[in-house]
Amino acid sequence: MVSNDSDKLRSLALENKKRTVALFGGHALDGQGDEGEDEGARMVKLKVKYNLNFHTSNVAMAAMREHDRKSSSRKQDRDSSGQQDDQQHPSAKKLKTEEPTDEEQSSIDDKTIKQMETASVAKDLSIGGSAKSSARGDALIVRTNPKNFGGVKTNNPGVANALAIAQDRPDWHPPWKLYRVLMGHLGWVRSVAVDPANEWFCTGAADRTIKIWDLASGKLKLTLTGHIGAVRGLAISDRHPYMFSAGDDKQVKCWDLEYNKVIRNYHGHLSGVYAAEVHPSLDLLVTGGRDATARVWDMRTKAQVFALGGHRDTINSIQTQKVDPQIISGSADSTIRLWDLAAGKSMSTLTNHKKGVRAVACNPREFSFASASADNIKTWRLPEGVFMRNLSGHNVIVNSLSVNDDGVMVSGGDDGTLAFWDYKSAHEFYRTQTQVQPGSLDCEAGIFGSAFDMTGTRLITVETDKTVKMWKEDNEATPETHPLNWKPNILPQRY
Repeated sequence: MVSNDSDKLRSLALENKKRTVALFGGHALDGQGDEGEDEGARMVKLKVKYNLNFHTSNVAMAAMREHDRKSSSRKQDRDSSGQQDDQQHPSAKKLKTEEPTDEEQSSIDDKTIKQMETASVAKDLSIGGSAKSSARGDALIVRTNPKNFGGVKTNNPGVANALAIAQDRPDWHPPWKLYRVLMGHLGWVRSVAVDPANEWFCTGAADRTIKIWDLASGKLKLTLTGHIGAVRGLAISDRHPYMFSAGDDKQVKCWDLEYNKVIRNYHGHLSGVYAAEVHPSLDLLVTGGRDATARVWDMRTKAQVFALGGHRDTINSIQTQKVDPQIISGSADSTIRLWDLAAGKSMSTLTNHKKGVRAVACNPREFSFASASADNIKTWRLPEGVFMRNLSGHNVIVNSLSVNDDGVMVSGGDDGTLAFWDYKSAHEFYRTQTQVQPGSLDCEAGIFGSAFDMTGTRLITVETDKTVKMWKEDNEATPETHPLNWKPNILPQRY
């Protein structure tokens, strides 16, 4: 009787142990070992680096032994009460056993899960395996339902977090390299915008000029004058031959690119204008600056449609999109506001940042955006503005953010560092330091703005050494020459 109970619980414990192994490595056994090799030897060869403590199954075994002890004591109680001996009528007496109750089975499974959460997973998990091996030999991903571990349906946060980390492995991206330096401005270069047709780009600087450069050759095509202060914001319409510029002189100008001259001025800002953005589907222009107000303009009539108030300090960055929230603004008051354009008021205010927000960038492939501050780079899910994750490590004042279609995000810092991130996994796969041009001070290595071209294969940065630099991917890099150096963040910051 006790033997049957022990066998059942022992098989349950061993099955839990196998499930634990399968969860973190067993699925990756196919095709990973030599033919005829036993399962244990093949597991050693897995690309899975974790500290799986087999204490997990020992807990279940201890529970099984405790159940054996209780069963034995129950048997002794029955014998002492005068029950007939089973040997007198072996055929007439059925073996009386007590099946383990649901509470006992669930206690074993809960202990197993708890042990895996505290001892195995949270200690030192660095998963590099997956259910299927790709032709390139990339590291694999465990694809298992995080709500059902070991046959036990549970919402255990530790197990779900471990599986989420396993599925969070970043894609491999080649490093980026500098291939062109453009000189021509006589002051700090503060802003950049790329032509929607991908033929040219423009830059604005503290020398009060706007320069237009050929994107393919890097040659200077045109210099526009008209501002009496530093040009801080540039935007190009993809529906009209118009370019918009904003500067420290409180002016917002509309340039006709067919005649290369100013055709409209938008008056209303009370101080310097730091950001300008064109609405992608409406004839609207949105600007923001030191008066802490985002102003929406009808680009044809020059009328101010809305004055979006709510920020308490300078608006440093603005993004627009076709659907709500159609306007996103980041301010030096450390908040981000999502605006309802139809109602002309704020939908929500994001207060996670501890320092002023200097850059905001929307992801072109998914409905989310990133924001940069001196404390962290954060990503948010739209339309509600739900916080997703932190991108930690670029511990400087971040002035610029740009995201391309391949999921590469670039952040430019005040100290001249350029960090490249995998947007999906928040992994920094490459970092470089920009070099100042001869004759400049080392402190003039800051990056003020950045922009990808329409293909996402070329990056343009504007810097404090009065230069414009162009970057591209290193075509000679391979996963072998530049391996992915990634370790998951076991306890990510949740705010």
